Order: sequence, then structure tokens, then C-alpha cells
Amino acid sequence: MRLQKCSILLLSAIISSFFPQLVFAHAGSRGHVLLLPTQLYIQGGAAVVVLTFVVMIFVVRKPFFGQHQILESSEIEIEPNVWLSLLSMLILILLIWIGFTGNRDPITNLLPLTIWVFWWIGFTMLTALFGNFWAIISPWNVLHKMVGYFSVIQIRKKRSFVEAERWAYWPAVILFFGFAWLELVHPSPMDPDTLAWFVSLYILLTTFGIIFFGGEFWLKKGEPFSIFFRMVGWLSPFTRKTNKGQNSLWGIGISWPCAGLLRSESLPTGGVAFVLLVLSTVSFDGLSKTFWWLSLVEKNPLEFPGRTEMIQPNTLGLCITFLLFLSAFYAVNRLASWLNPDIQQTSSFIYSMIPIAFGYHFAHYLPTFILDIQYAFIALSDPFGIGWNLFGTVDWVVTSSYLMNYDSAVFIWYMQVSVIVLAHVGAVIVFHLLQLYEVRNLGKIFLGQLPATLLMIAYTVFGLWLLSTPVAS
Repeated sequence: MRLQKCSILLLSAIISSFFPQLVFAHAGSRGHVLLLPTQLYIQGGAAVVVLTFVVMIFVVRKPFFGQHQILESSEIEIEPNVWLSLLSMLILILLIWIGFTGNRDPITNLLPLTIWVFWWIGFTMLTALFGNFWAIISPWNVLHKMVGYFSVIQIRKKRSFVEAERWAYWPAVILFFGFAWLELVHPSPMDPDTLAWFVSLYILLTTFGIIFFGGEFWLKKGEPFSIFFRMVGWLSPFTRKTNKGQNSLWGIGISWPCAGLLRSESLPTGGVAFVLLVLSTVSFDGLSKTFWWLSLVEKNPLEFPGRTEMIQPNTLGLCITFLLFLSAFYAVNRLASWLNPDIQQTSSFIYSMIPIAFGYHFAHYLPTFILDIQYAFIALSDPFGIGWNLFGTVDWVVTSSYLMNYDSAVFIWYMQVSVIVLAHVGAVIVFHLLQLYEVRNLGKIFLGQLPATLLMIAYTVFGLWLLSTPVAS
């Protein structure tokens, strides 16, 4: 009874705290402002997360993901395909060549459009829906095979996994930070020549990582995008199933979305840092374009000399955002462990961050993806910029009218809000179920989950605010 009263009071206090002065503005993309009562949506999103927390505490008292599969499914490692990997590597090399020799205009050169649109945005969305197919087609798989042909390196590879464990995930943190810096801070991340040099350098670093740490370790705990897509793949309701001894036969199992998070191993400190880095970088991407941030740094990227003026403040902001996310996570984790020492908080809490990271990734990039995918399909017809029209798309007219039409802009806004709220709801559910595996005491679970849930609610508000505030670019 006391616990029920506490929960009701908590619910009332949290909801009431989200009713400051109403702000009626929403930024679609590139400064487009849509007049909507977005503060109401922010309050509603926060209320839904709170309600999910209360329902999970009082209704769900035992794990159900593993017991109520939609179709029978099991977690099976996806075997890489050498030929698909070789094809990916050849395509990557071809794209680098196009970056160096093709059209200088980023919206017509296939390299930046492939990296930033098809792969980073589009393929991430497909991975969350259909599972981690990057593990099958990754170009690093064939690179691992090629390195393994050298006997000296082969010996090193066999004994390096255990030796390298102390470095687990930290190389991925460093490399992903470099990737985020290129995307968010570098003055010209879309420049074909610049991007070609960065991709070439990354291939060399990946080769070095496979040689020095061993391919098995590097592709599992060192290479950031193998890790990233594996984690995103845990959100998918689809799992690949194979018949042992009959590798030619395969099928698809269906489970609840995010069920893969419940079958995952514990993450070390480096893995925790990696997840929080992914979340913090996409958050800073949205924050860095707001007028609040530009007024704080007192610089305008739309004036001469442009983005070069923003290198120092954005680099500092990127670092500070990551440190703030890391500090908040461990502060909340420490408080939750103090309130409920019977539960290991770190593993369950960090896995609940993965749906949130993807949710904001999807919402943040959706308007950009809808626009830039049009340029990408046009460029596919003339990849070398020599006048081809392979797929008949060269004469397509790129339109951004969806941002100017009220109905379509509202529809995009609804999609963004829905995905962010659903991601946080999924995070609350995953967090609750993971803790149920360790302890069934309702009071202890309530105390252990309360600080983390408050942090999730705060980020729900923050994420929806980032979507609703006008931006400079």
C-alpha cells in the first residue's frame, strides 16, 4: 500500500514538473518551423514513459520475452559470407576511387551519399528492423581472411584474444569518436576528396587492428561499426536460424522487438562507454544546430568563415556532452545500487540505453534521409559523373516540398515523436525485465529502477525538445 502511494505521488510530481510556459514551435529540417503545440507532445511523451514504468512495476512480475515468442526463435551467431564480404570490399574501393576522381559536388558524388545516406542512416534503420546483416556482408570479414593467410600473423591471432581483453571496446570508443568528429565537427564532412582520405585511413587502421589484436577480437570488441550494428540488430524482432550440419538451409525466427537485448552478455566499462558515446554524439548533433547552442558559443556557422569557426567549440561540446552522459549514467547507477544492492545495475541499465540511442538516431535523421535519398538514387544512375543514366533516375527532380506542406510535415513530426516515445517505453520494459531475472522483490525493483527511470524521462523531454526547437541548419 505504501509503495502504491509512493508511485502515485511520484507520477503526479513528475507530470506536473513538465508544465512550464508553453512553446508553440517545431523545427522540421534546415530551419523549417512548424506551428504545433509541441510542449503538449513533450508532456504526453514523458507521461507515457511514467505510465509504462508504473504498469511494469505493478503488473509484470516475471520475465515474459523468453516465454512468449511470437514464433520459436533462438540466438544464433550469423556466419559471415566471404564472397559477400569481398563484394563489399570491392564496392568500398570503387567508392573511394569515385570520391577521388568523380564529381566534386557532394550531392552528385556517390561516395558521400553512400556513406552518409545509404549506409549510416538507411542501413542502420534496416538493421533495427531485419537484424544484423552487417555481420554477413562487412568488408572487414574478407580482410580478416586475407590477414590470416600470413603464418606469423596467424599465430598472433590465435593467442591475442585473451591478451586483448583488457582493451575490450576502448579502440571502438576512440574510433567512433573520430567518426563522430568527422560528421559533426569537420568543416566539410560531405566533401568527396576529404571523405575518401578518411575512409582509406580507416581501412588501414582496421587492418592494423586485425593484425595487432587479432581478427576475432577486433571484429567483436574493437571495430566500432561491427559493434554498433550488432547492438542495433538486437532491437530487431527477426533472428536468423540455421540448421546445424545443413548450412544451406536457413530460416527466420520472430520474437518480440528488443528481445535480443535480453540475451546479450554483460558489457565491460569500455562497452558502456561506447553505448553512451553513440547516444551522446547523436544528441549533440541535434543540440549543436539549435539557436541555444549558437548563442552560447557566440558564433554563426552561416556567416564567413562558416563551419571552421565552429571546430573548437563543437569539439569541446562533443567531449563535454559525452562526459555529461557518462557522469549522469554512473551517478544514477551508483544511486540505484545504493537503493537496491541486490541487483547489478550496470548491465541492465546500459542495455536499456540502446533503444533510446536508435530512437533518436531515427528521429533525428529522418527528414534529412527523405531529402538526401533522392540525390543518392540520382547519383546511382551516373556513378562516375560521365553522363550515364543506368536506372533512368538522372532526370529526377529533387523536392523538399514535404517540409513545406503542412500535412506531410505533421506526419513526419508524428513519426519522430512516436519513435522516440516508443524507444523510451522499450527501454523501460527492457530494464525491468533484465532486473526481474535477478530478483523478484517488487519493493527492491521499484527502488532500483526509480533513478534510472527518472533519467529516461528527462532524456525523453530533452530528445523531444531537440526535435521541436528551430535550428540554424
